Amino acid sequence: MSKNISNLSGRIGLKKNLFEKISERSLNSKDSSGIKEIANEYHMGISTIHGAESFYEFLRPSHRAKKAFVCNGSACMCSGTQEPLKKKLKEKLGDDKVGEMFCLGHCYENKAFHYDGENYAGNDIDKIDEIIKGEEITQEKFFSKSFASTSFLMDDKLSNLDQFKDVLNKFINTDKQEIIKSLLDSNLTGRGGAGFPAGMKWDFCRKAPSEKKYVICNADEGDSGAFSDRYLLEDQPLKVLFGMIICGYVIGSDEGVLYIRGEYPKSIEAINGCINSLKKEGLLGENILGTNFSFDLNICIGQGAYICGEETALIASIEGRRAEVDVRPPFPVTEGLYKKPTVVNNVETLAAATGILINGADKFSAIGNKKSAGTKLVCFDSFFNNPGVYEVEMGTPMKKVLNDIGGGFKEPIKALQIGGPLGGVIPITEVEKLNLDFQEFTAAGFMLGHASIVSIPKDFPMVEYIHHLFEFTAEESCGKCFPGRLGSYRGKEMFDQAKNKTAKIPLKLLNELLVTMKKGCLCALCGAIPTPIMNILKYFGDEMKDDMVKDN
Repeated sequence: MSKNISNLSGRIGLKKNLFEKISERSLNSKDSSGIKEIANEYHMGISTIHGAESFYEFLRPSHRAKKAFVCNGSACMCSGTQEPLKKKLKEKLGDDKVGEMFCLGHCYENKAFHYDGENYAGNDIDKIDEIIKGEEITQEKFFSKSFASTSFLMDDKLSNLDQFKDVLNKFINTDKQEIIKSLLDSNLTGRGGAGFPAGMKWDFCRKAPSEKKYVICNADEGDSGAFSDRYLLEDQPLKVLFGMIICGYVIGSDEGVLYIRGEYPKSIEAINGCINSLKKEGLLGENILGTNFSFDLNICIGQGAYICGEETALIASIEGRRAEVDVRPPFPVTEGLYKKPTVVNNVETLAAATGILINGADKFSAIGNKKSAGTKLVCFDSFFNNPGVYEVEMGTPMKKVLNDIGGGFKEPIKALQIGGPLGGVIPITEVEKLNLDFQEFTAAGFMLGHASIVSIPKDFPMVEYIHHLFEFTAEESCGKCFPGRLGSYRGKEMFDQAKNKTAKIPLKLLNELLVTMKKGCLCALCGAIPTPIMNILKYFGDEMKDDMVKDN
């Protein structure tokens, strides 16, 4: 069935794609009008269109009835700022007009909320009257700095259209195999968490036989504590777009799409403006710079589904399907968007590929080691003395990353969750033994992933934190597999009872549930959530002993 939907959706393609049409219909209509017309246009059943539409949080009537949304991401939760914020918004707008959103990318200042298509945070709530009136206010910008000997992600070597034109002219006249060799020699691995060699992925797709291929930028950064994609999309957009264009040139694609989360309105605005500027200068479109290479870019705006950060769910979403995870193989490089060969890279991977081509593969590979080479963007939340996003060399001791670059903590912290909701929860004493290295983190039972950091204060109850993780998973699971759909809810129910003091948590049953989810789930969302929970049980079990019962 999903293959039929993919093929039918592919008849129209990326221009005014099915997902965009479904989103526009839902956001501009208060009833079901227009669904039948879309179904007829695509030769699909009305139930198929409705099923896809109902999957997304932002397209549900209950969501659209709200006026403001308070961030309920892990970083904001730990900061303790959100309940007073929610109270103030409800006083201004009404109790039933304030909802929640998961992570707005303001983890460095908290007090984050969304109102009328824009994000606000920090002291912005003090100007809520001006915001409601539609007045523009001055907002704080996150701090960013490179600590790398050679900056690949934060330098200014691709900061204007003249530089872009010169570099593009060079590389679209370079042998494709030479570009792939540069990426392979650099040892660049995917920065989204999976860690697959980028050059190998491009090469696989280049060799896949097909008249049509696609490039997708996965800009659905939903991990709490992470705002590095925001930095790249808003401050270094040319690096990201250049990576997509060169990927298109290498694999033989003439079209790409950036899937940007709807929670990042400024990122969407920045990329859209950048694409328009490139088109105006003839650096996107037909026969770029007088060559026979043509390439165009589109933007697809996410509608509130964390699972779309998983590449097959993201592809399903663009196609107008329910954003459920697909079984692999086949992998996207052979059967991706509209069942055509597709490269899916995240924002930082594409920007890093650009930096490598400009600065040289040897400089990138000389940093860190073969499996964890180059530089990495690391995000510090508001508990650090130096909150912001930093470019750090792989292999740097975490003690130096946290204390020298991050400046240490403003108050006592007992653990860090690194790599988003699915990342490991690491006691401070343990994290300081590690280096910034993908394999080292994995070997220690954690996950570096996106390198987003959420600080858990000394007095924050770990029972509440586990409840938050299960609640998040239950809400964001795609629902396709039983262990994910049911397991996340059973876990949430256990910790509902523990929080309400109505029952203790059966430890044996909890461990069996975690093992089942880890082994049986289709995707990394429900399959990886046991990792941080197991970490907490291992390192903070004593803290929760009164809430647990060791049944036989």
